[in-house]
Amino acid sequence: MTAARASPIALLILIVPFGVMSGYLSVAVAWELSQAGLSVEEIAGLVAASFVPHTWKFLWAPAADTTLRRKSWYLLASAVSAVGIWATGAVPASARYLPLLYAVVLISNFAVTFLAMAVESLMAYGTPPEQQGRAAGWFQAGNLGGFGLGGGAGLWMTEHLPEPWIAGAILGVVCALCCVALAFVSEPPPVLRPGSYRRRLAEVLDDLWCVARSRAGYLAVLICFLPIGTGAASNLWSAVADDWHASADTVALVTGVLNGVVSAAGCLAGGHIADRIDRKTAYALYGLALAVCAAAMAWAPRTESMYIAFTLIYAFGQGLAYAGFSAVALEAMGLGAAATKYTLFASLSNMPIMLMTMIDGAAHTQWGAGGMLYTEALIGMAGIAVFIAVTAATASAVAPDSRLGAERRS
Repeated sequence: MTAARASPIALLILIVPFGVMSGYLSVAVAWELSQAGLSVEEIAGLVAASFVPHTWKFLWAPAADTTLRRKSWYLLASAVSAVGIWATGAVPASARYLPLLYAVVLISNFAVTFLAMAVESLMAYGTPPEQQGRAAGWFQAGNLGGFGLGGGAGLWMTEHLPEPWIAGAILGVVCALCCVALAFVSEPPPVLRPGSYRRRLAEVLDDLWCVARSRAGYLAVLICFLPIGTGAASNLWSAVADDWHASADTVALVTGVLNGVVSAAGCLAGGHIADRIDRKTAYALYGLALAVCAAAMAWAPRTESMYIAFTLIYAFGQGLAYAGFSAVALEAMGLGAAATKYTLFASLSNMPIMLMTMIDGAAHTQWGAGGMLYTEALIGMAGIAVFIAVTAATASAVAPDSRLGAERRS
């Protein structure tokens, strides 16, 4: 049984707070910290810490499937996340307060994981199989568009308003208002039989195992776990902007409004393409495009115009990759314990993003901006090579009547 079809625009709006929280930290707060004298490696460590709840959220994801309604989880998480965004901006930007900022970032990102789980479940039940790529595109357009809003608008307000916390407060209110979009999606029906929490949890885990043991499932798990299309450099654009002699207003513009529009366009294009070719192949191709962009940016001159051009090209490629990831996850997971299954894929995909953010920061310290980008490109290409090798090695084990087309129906 499926819920009524979810409005793609509603999905876009509902996931915006998730992106805002990430963008505000990675761009606005990171810029403040860089101007306060913190190194790129230190800033990368903080940004990477924000991914910790997102890499382990599969541990508490079953609660989203077995306890409250999805909309109830969204409302609760939205309130805590809004306060968390404000608190992130309220902590003074200095090395002295870095431990406090770490704590705020971890708590607020823990809360926003429940918001994402609620939206992912609503999307899974409100999307027919033939439109999974399209839904993934709209969903990730809201995520990356929110990143641009939190980063660009957050930085501009931080630079132009009397106190930095005001920017966080305004963004928090905007995120809370996204709850209005809940009126345009239907609450999915309960999918777990009545019984004890232990029994319901066992059903969730059994559902998860059914996905993981299929070829489509384990290939989807593998491609999400590999460092393909991570877009990790985007977490450090403001921290490394001085290498391209980019001003604060330029950073706010290209990582904000323009980044949001361009990455959203990439999401919609990526989702459209993913509905027409094999979705895992599409994801690998998107990852390759992002790696090529990083390498080209490393080779190009360090000027403000090149910063603008390549960060926007990178944003489009990131949109492609993010939509490709969501399409792969939706295709492999089916319905059932949707929040838990999508969260597993998201957790796996966030591990290489967190790792690559830390690697990018360390590479910048060791080899500068060019070395950072070349490192990301080479690791991304290596991940694609591993996926191709595993796909080829397992192809012969699939019977002719049970290849991907049949697996999609199971």
